Amino acid sequence: MSATGSEFAEFSHLDDKGAARMVDVSAKDAVARSATATGLVRLSAACVAALRAGEVPKGDALSVARIAGIMGAKRTPDLVPLCHPIALHGVTVDLEVRDEGVAIRAVTRTADRTGVEMEALTSVTVAALALIDMVKALDPAAVITDVRVEEKIGGKTGVWRRPEGDR
Repeated sequence: MSATGSEFAEFSHLDDKGAARMVDVSAKDAVARSATATGLVRLSAACVAALRAGEVPKGDALSVARIAGIMGAKRTPDLVPLCHPIALHGVTVDLEVRDEGVAIRAVTRTADRTGVEMEALTSVTVAALALIDMVKALDPAAVITDVRVEEKIGGKTGVWRRPEGDR
């Protein structure tokens, strides 16, 4: 790649030579921030029925997924290379069994120098993976879908919410 440093100035995660780098956030103020992410694990009707009846052979799949989501949020900087390790002050993971599968919602909170969107997304994704691990014998065709940030609060952008009907 032959380029001048000025070509990379607009990319916060690239240095003046175009190499990946972690952004220095030490000059930013620590402020309260939160992020909400959602996702869906699509499941067969038989698997949904087993979840509703509490008859998943491996045990309480929803509790395992909830704990996995919390743990996943805490491990985000170990999984996402340029993600800052931040102090998480709260992680809430909710799972709702629906006719089409299980809806997952994670809310992450901090008072730090950078946002918690990646932690919320990781939480949802790890919860979904744990759920699939618990039900894969019942539904090997389970699918994780629609993982996305719904809202973020705090920092430079203030409040951002996904517009209604957006994807």
